[in-house]
Amino acid sequence: MSQVVLRNVLLANGTGADIEIENGIVSAIGSSSAQGIDCSGLIALPGFVDVHTHLREPGFEASETVLSGTKSAAAGGYTAVLAMANTYPVADTSDVVEQIFDLGHDSGFSQVQPIGSVTKGLAGSELSDIFGMNQSRAKVTMFSDDGVCVSDADLMRDALLEVKKFGGVIAQHAQDPNLTNGSQMNSGALSTELGLKGWPAIAEESIIERDALLAEETGSRLHICHLTTAGAVEVVRWAKKRGINITAEATPHHLMLTEEEVRSYDPVYKVNPPLRTKEDSLALRAAVLDGTIDVIGTDHAPHSKEKKECEWQNAAFGMVGLEHAASVLQEVLIEEGGQSWERFSQLMSSTPARIAGLENQGVLAVGQPANIALVDPNSKREISSETHSKSTNNPFSGLVLPGSIVHTLYRGVFTLKDGQLQVLK
Repeated sequence: MSQVVLRNVLLANGTGADIEIENGIVSAIGSSSAQGIDCSGLIALPGFVDVHTHLREPGFEASETVLSGTKSAAAGGYTAVLAMANTYPVADTSDVVEQIFDLGHDSGFSQVQPIGSVTKGLAGSELSDIFGMNQSRAKVTMFSDDGVCVSDADLMRDALLEVKKFGGVIAQHAQDPNLTNGSQMNSGALSTELGLKGWPAIAEESIIERDALLAEETGSRLHICHLTTAGAVEVVRWAKKRGINITAEATPHHLMLTEEEVRSYDPVYKVNPPLRTKEDSLALRAAVLDGTIDVIGTDHAPHSKEKKECEWQNAAFGMVGLEHAASVLQEVLIEEGGQSWERFSQLMSSTPARIAGLENQGVLAVGQPANIALVDPNSKREISSETHSKSTNNPFSGLVLPGSIVHTLYRGVFTLKDGQLQVLK
């Protein structure tokens, strides 16, 4: 029998406890007489779940692999990540999603749940085999063409009806392509000053409103990826008040950074959707605090140096984010917002697990798999550009952020111990 005892932890509700783990399962939470690892000063939370990760494999292994991506996830306290479908080949068949599922299982660092594409080849013209991917070994429940918008309303309606058959969800990348062709950054005075084509807020907000109405009409589930504008927040708030089954995410970079970073023309700040204004960022923060935004999704999007270390116009869109999301949320939610670690756990663990249908994630309780992140809330650190990802397109480099992940356990096994990734095989 394998046993781990985490002594003197603080739970999310502020209660002190010892956690006993046997054969990967939490066997007791309370007071233990067994010897174990002293975790004084550390907060024990359910392992984090990211509903929006790009692992790049198969097809783009120069940027990331499932193994390197899950190592980065473990370093950030994650025990489950949902892998977006924009691989090569696209994750639009049972064979591809099962391949990704198996790669995640083999990595050992976190659960990898594939996201299937909504349309074949992400082309936006014909639905993928959504039902077949759900019935596969990977049991896909979330579908997205992230990176491109499902802009055809009829096709989006058909997709919502298809996932309704098994309680799945469509995760929409809200971006009207007719309004963003060639866009490079947020539309406004700064884009004019910098000579970069603007990306208007209405391109996001109009799609969210349309899809919310489609979700209402079909009675299906809709998830909005990476909200970025104050107007988008208002649309989601309106839809929720209307009773529509809609959830939404914000990324760490849209909470922490603004379009002002683009003044440097450093492509590390080039992202889709773009960094917006300070007012937009503040609206996102308020929406996190009031519950309009349900989860933090990293949109971890690694790229090779060749794709990012070049002139702005030719650079790829995307940033890495798995290793610093918890620190950004601690800054926004705890340090500035004065909210609780229980709310933190909802945003990072329980709610994303529920949205994704991951039954063995997002909860720290007796009888459940020991998927746990232990956070030192009192540390502060200057963020390095280097991460455990294969890519270094890290927009948080140089910032001083609170908190650090000390230990991560996935199914009772330390994937990160004393801040160091473990050798699992």
